[in-house]
Amino acid sequence: MGGATSCCVSGSPKLRRNAHSRLESYHQDSDLSREETACNLQHISDRENIDELYMEYNPSDHPRASTIFLSKSQTDEVLYRNVRDKRKSLFINNHGSSRRKYSSCSTIFLDENTVSQPNLKYTIKCVSLAIYYHIKNRDSHGGMLIDIFDEKLHPLTKSEVPQDYNKHEPEQRQIYRFVRTLFSAAQLTAECAIVTLVYLERLLTYAEIDICPGNWKRIVLGAILLASKVWDDQAVWNVDYCQILKDITVEDMNELERHFLELLQFNINVPSSVYAKYYFDLRSLSESNNLSFPLELLSRDKAQKLEAISRLCDDKYKNVRRAARKRSASVGNLSGIRWAPAILS
Repeated sequence: MGGATSCCVSGSPKLRRNAHSRLESYHQDSDLSREETACNLQHISDRENIDELYMEYNPSDHPRASTIFLSKSQTDEVLYRNVRDKRKSLFINNHGSSRRKYSSCSTIFLDENTVSQPNLKYTIKCVSLAIYYHIKNRDSHGGMLIDIFDEKLHPLTKSEVPQDYNKHEPEQRQIYRFVRTLFSAAQLTAECAIVTLVYLERLLTYAEIDICPGNWKRIVLGAILLASKVWDDQAVWNVDYCQILKDITVEDMNELERHFLELLQFNINVPSSVYAKYYFDLRSLSESNNLSFPLELLSRDKAQKLEAISRLCDDKYKNVRRAARKRSASVGNLSGIRWAPAILS
């Protein structure tokens, strides 16, 4: 996936704390013989099974686990759907019809947003909306607070931080403007936005913290900083972010990156299946919040390009299909499979 995304995959923080506790108890009884203490040690295969079981419930590590932002957004989905239906009915009554475009036999509408080439503007909007639901529907009890992400202790601007900075929840537009400014100034890609969301949820899971009004900017900044270095071949340097955020120092950026990596346990690997899951969950989030991607009319030139690409794929996998037909043939079924090419004119 773009840059170097392979790294060692470590276990969860809980498992690490359990491992330290076992180690401490072992050192306290160091005067015992090895035979007496061997029965209390856990086999390495058991620890690996626990890690695999934990990863199945971590959405940033396992493709089968549901994303956190989508589950948090579903708590407001019923209420938002009622408001959205009322707005839609009022718009139709005032304007006569809806703006939604539908394909027909003679007209085909396609969006330019794909899993390999997402739309930058709408991907940033969806990621900002996911961060908004993280902040809005966070745990009422609150997770562990970490000083490096506290905007009161490490402000991003020289202006004085208000005393109630941790009580006013940001709007989705404010989050979008903050993320869009960083992506526009650093010239980051839409894929980097998806990886940013993966690292953000991995941090919340590993460090057992919540993103709140007092730390969301620095958490998002750390996730963008790390994602840009992992994804892009020509990464943005920390000093370049100091040119975007004028009042922040390079030492603060270095410390933020170091703490972020330590809390992730240096697990920066993003499998393609996890990336695809986050992409399609963001599309589901956009549909449920009436944030549809722009549709464009399929022109003749685009149709010819799609037809050329389909022919290349057809020639590439022709031998594979022939081998599959030979293996699946039997005495009772000798009729061959005919492939009908799709023609776009």
